Amino acid sequence: MAHHLLLYEYVVDMAKRRTAHREAHLAHVGEQRQAGHITMAGAFDPPLGAALIFADVERADVEAFVAADPYQAAGLITSWRIERWNLV
Repeated sequence: MAHHLLLYEYVVDMAKRRTAHREAHLAHVGEQRQAGHITMAGAFDPPLGAALIFADVERADVEAFVAADPYQAAGLITSWRIERWNLV
């Protein structure tokens, strides 16, 4: 198991378009926080993207998170990447 950093890039008008999907997205993040998999998460200011830190999970777990994210289903994420994070 390892730490992973998930980086999202959002649509240009994210602040306006996210409203209808934000509660479901935050619940999705909250479930993973409750399970101890996400340690920190948040959007950039302005919301052009976001960073989420996953602890003690496999890359496939992070990929599954993205696939189930309501923002992804709504087409609000223009790109994403996962980086294995070797903490010191």
